[in-house]
Amino acid sequence: MDDRVVIALFRHGVTEENKRKAYLGWNDSELTVESAKMSTNKNYESYFSSDLQRCIRTAKILFPTSIPYQVKELREMNFGEWEGKTYDDLKEDQHYCQWLSDVVSVCPPRGESFHEFTSRVQAGWKRIMDVVLLQRLKSCAIITHGGVIRYLLTKYAPDEKGFWCFQAQHDQGIELVFSKEALKGDGRCTSLLEVPLMVRENG
Repeated sequence: MDDRVVIALFRHGVTEENKRKAYLGWNDSELTVESAKMSTNKNYESYFSSDLQRCIRTAKILFPTSIPYQVKELREMNFGEWEGKTYDDLKEDQHYCQWLSDVVSVCPPRGESFHEFTSRVQAGWKRIMDVVLLQRLKSCAIITHGGVIRYLLTKYAPDEKGFWCFQAQHDQGIELVFSKEALKGDGRCTSLLEVPLMVRENG
């Protein structure tokens, strides 16, 4: 299958803010000690990462010899005034409840709308695919955020599903297998493959 191109999506490791179940968009947070023990036996021809430190650090943990291209467009949604807050902090806020019911139409205060977020991510994806096609890569890995992965799966998974129907877990990656023609035409991939991450005993 000479025209097969694999694009792997990896979510950053669990952070201290993730453990609190706080909204973590453009703010950053240290990875947990457990996250530093993650490993994979997979390798790719090229690597791309969100420019936030939790993703750059994860890329170095999973792919120690990699020098990922940093792509700012791959950042998580900007949650504005809700950054660092939890559901319990916000559950009495009417604006927040409206957003939970309709994330597409309602925007976090001083944050990004869903349209702004997805347009930005789409621009970052295009930048990466331009490199993939120009360099004739057969594989690459993208280290990014849960919301970004969910959006890319709604756009490129073999079957069309809603944003919340997809999972973006910290302990596994997802390989999207494209034909070169589908990649050139911004079409959907042909299959999804899970990439379980291991935990090093002495990491």
